[in-house]
Amino acid sequence: MSIAEIGTTEPAEPTDGHTHGYDAHKDDLLKRLRRAEGQVRGIQRMVEEDSYCIDVITQVSAATKALERVALALLDDHLSHCVSDAATKGGAIAEGKLKEASDAIARLVR
Repeated sequence: MSIAEIGTTEPAEPTDGHTHGYDAHKDDLLKRLRRAEGQVRGIQRMVEEDSYCIDVITQVSAATKALERVALALLDDHLSHCVSDAATKGGAIAEGKLKEASDAIARLVR
């Protein structure tokens, strides 16, 4: 997923009263996201200040990796919480959650 795509999709399911797999370490995820946000602001400053292109690319790579780590943590939580719960229910619910997880993995590796 590119930075431009973040926040452009609607939630897959309603969140009212629903707990998410990441609830237990939401603060850690938010801290990582704030750090990545700071990295992106730093990259913007670098471009504004006409920094050397390789230095900018290096920082873009670091920010990308930071966001990928967040995505992988969220995916792990989704598999161990949402998909696991759906698997115990079986049927179409389990199939739907497995397809959803598979699609998310495919988006991450593109």
